[in-house]
Amino acid sequence: MAVDPGEGGYDSAPPIPTYDEAVAGGTAWDASSSRAAESQSLLPSQNRPGPSRRPPAGYRPPTVETEDDGSDWTSEEDDDETAQVRREIEELEIEEAEQRSRSIWGKRIPFSLSLPRWRWSLPFNIPRPNIRLPRPSIRLPSRAGDDTAGGGAGGEAPAESAEEAAETETGTRWKWPQVSGSGVVLAFARILVLMLLLGFLYLIFVSDFLNGMSRRLGPGSRPGLEELRIFLHNSVNEDHLRKSVDHFTHYAHLAGTEGDYALAEDVREMFIRAGLEDVRMDQFQAYLNYPKADGRSVEILASDGSTIWKAKLEEEDVGGETAGTQTLAFHGHSKSGDVKGPLIYANYGSRSDYQTLKDSGIDTKGAIALVRYYGTQEDLSLKVKGAELAGFAGCIVYTDPADNGFKKGDVAPGGRYMPADGVQRGSVSLSRWVIGDVLSPGWASTENTRRIMMEDSAALPRIPSLPLSSRDAVNLLTRLKGSGTGVPRDWVGGVPGVKEWWTGDASSPIVRLRNQQDEVQTQPIFNVYAKIEGIEQGERSIIIGNHRDSFSLGATDPHSGTAVMIELARVMGDLRARGWIPLRTIEFMSFDAKEYNMIGSTEYVEANEKELRENAYAYVNIDRAVVGSDFRASGSPVFNNLLLRVLDRMWDPGFNTTLRDLWNKGHKTMGALGSDGDCVPFQTIVGTSSIDLGFVGERYPEGSTYNTFDFVERNIDPGFVYHRMMTEVVGLMVLELSDRYILPFDIGHYASRLEAYVKSLEKWAAGRAKRDGSAKALDVGPLTGAAKELKKMARDFGAWEMEWDGKVMGSGGWETSAMNTLRKSYNDRMAAFETKLLDAEGIPGRTQFKHVVYGPSRWEDTSTSQFPAIRALVEDGEWEEVDKLVRKTAGIIADATKLLIPE
Repeated sequence: MAVDPGEGGYDSAPPIPTYDEAVAGGTAWDASSSRAAESQSLLPSQNRPGPSRRPPAGYRPPTVETEDDGSDWTSEEDDDETAQVRREIEELEIEEAEQRSRSIWGKRIPFSLSLPRWRWSLPFNIPRPNIRLPRPSIRLPSRAGDDTAGGGAGGEAPAESAEEAAETETGTRWKWPQVSGSGVVLAFARILVLMLLLGFLYLIFVSDFLNGMSRRLGPGSRPGLEELRIFLHNSVNEDHLRKSVDHFTHYAHLAGTEGDYALAEDVREMFIRAGLEDVRMDQFQAYLNYPKADGRSVEILASDGSTIWKAKLEEEDVGGETAGTQTLAFHGHSKSGDVKGPLIYANYGSRSDYQTLKDSGIDTKGAIALVRYYGTQEDLSLKVKGAELAGFAGCIVYTDPADNGFKKGDVAPGGRYMPADGVQRGSVSLSRWVIGDVLSPGWASTENTRRIMMEDSAALPRIPSLPLSSRDAVNLLTRLKGSGTGVPRDWVGGVPGVKEWWTGDASSPIVRLRNQQDEVQTQPIFNVYAKIEGIEQGERSIIIGNHRDSFSLGATDPHSGTAVMIELARVMGDLRARGWIPLRTIEFMSFDAKEYNMIGSTEYVEANEKELRENAYAYVNIDRAVVGSDFRASGSPVFNNLLLRVLDRMWDPGFNTTLRDLWNKGHKTMGALGSDGDCVPFQTIVGTSSIDLGFVGERYPEGSTYNTFDFVERNIDPGFVYHRMMTEVVGLMVLELSDRYILPFDIGHYASRLEAYVKSLEKWAAGRAKRDGSAKALDVGPLTGAAKELKKMARDFGAWEMEWDGKVMGSGGWETSAMNTLRKSYNDRMAAFETKLLDAEGIPGRTQFKHVVYGPSRWEDTSTSQFPAIRALVEDGEWEEVDKLVRKTAGIIADATKLLIPE
């Protein structure tokens, strides 16, 4: 059943609001609100009600001056009629001049960033000759006795030709104006001056002044970074952020549904009102599944097949009409099925847990697995896949209070932990193996693209699964008593009422798991994009990304991030309207269907793979932007120095110190990217250096209907202080990435981290060989050599920035055209370094992932591993292939290092 946003969408009662109903209250921020702090900002204040784009207050378009006095084209003797004619002509000329002035000066000229302040503050008042037609010669008919009527002394009129007589009858005769020599000289001089001025402008704006012109950089030429930082700080508004989170959590918006489409339209409208450029919506088609209200059940059966007990499945109604329709409890990309079997408890559902059952002699074939969220296997999809490989017929995943519930603290809605009836929805597609649309792995899922069969997709599980609350799980766990064996101590959970924990076995109660659902192979999904075009390297882009869809209301995930992105769009759009243009393009992207398998971002990357590899400098992801007060960052090492510089500027009022101080006290380092964010396709498919930012905290009711706006305001960030801080952190990073003359990447830190990764890989492989009883050892010599060479070259490469700074800033900020070319090439090579770390063949068996250093681990409990392809071959014992891959990887790193050779 296709879900068409225009025809009702995903069926749930009460119905999801239409777009008009959803956005009837307006957007999440008031574009016409003013701030007192604007009086201290770097640019003039401006009030812009609605979506209109008006010049900022204080802007005056240049005027065109006229020179009427002393014009050789003006007659000194005017009678009443000719005066009237002249006035009419003058009025026409004035109107024409005003129209011409408006057409030329009504828009700002995008002056070169390199021009000093005096060049883009000139009035450009070009004198314009006021050319007027000469007064017409009017011949009046002769009158008797009037000596002036004729040409002769006796008053006789000269003979007239037929043409002259006809002209006399009309009363008008036009003659060519009598032009004096000085008038010709003046007109020629004016034309010459105009041509010289146009030629000068051409040299400046088009020809780069014959490659010899110096460019004025630094203070005075354009708004400095410090001025932009102050403007950002003064402009971010906690109330705007609060309203955004409130607005985006008013109703459910599962990917591909009407509610999701309504929010896409709303984001598009917000981008337009923010004054962003090239606002557009993009559509892809992907496989999505939707739950049926009467198609799901978890039951305990009697020996005769009758139902003894049936799970409630759904949560209590916590939102009512204010929260809108809730999404039914289900797993994204789960398999349809109706299976029965003995119930067996398998702890966290890790591979070692399933192995423990096997070692205990418990037959799991055809059984129903009961596992809990979190623990030694955080990835939900691997819990289900592990059950499948262990022979289970179905899998039930519940939230245990020992991991996220009353055992940890107060539960929602009054506290931050999962209540007893809370159900955690999630996706079970194997994003570590395939990302994006599961039926078009490796290519964009456009309308007419080829698609594989569902049974051939490596991303889809082969057994059905459902999520469950601890309220329902207690009835299953208590009935396992006496079946199988007593569980190990670390398998004991915190479900109240379960006094004894048993594994279960073939003698366990028979459980029926039914999951009938709607499956749509080509469901439309919608991404929304906007940008602020750069002035110097406009083709190069800094991307801010966030997903919009959610399995529930999604107040923390994703809409803490959505609020941050919308507020940044407003502030930067305001900056753009006031005349600021970044050096590089800033792009804002709202992705769809991330919750299923990062579909929206992956399809965008696959559809624009070549362009992104060439032009995308950096990707900044803001997903779970605020779920606590502990700042964390994960991403490419190139962001290290920039991140620390930004944290040093941010003051945390809760701890009365800077974020940098808290970072150092916690001995934190930037971690590697996870395997479930929209940054994954950018980093691992096209090699765009990516970073994911967020304030983290304790567990919260993730994926449940308790993740509401009221929950965030009460338990996560009451004053939206951390939402504001995150907006500033992301804004400061984007300002530096887009508007610093030299891209603030740290290749030296990348080299240091790479050395550490090689040592870690060697240690891990040795431990793995010892555990498997193998005498094989991993030879990391080629990787060690490549890492050392990179470290040496990075040190020399980084020295050029000091050389540039000394030559340009030391000379008052004047940059020659040759130095400008070198600087842009320097930026390009820094950004291209990460892209060069791609292997065109991809990881064996998982060819979508092409980055040789970073990528999702295949089975390890850690979300991301370094050198994932090498680790996978070591796990499989393919030692000959391992040695080849080590040498190949070292060669790829060496090729990337060549980009750092000085020009």
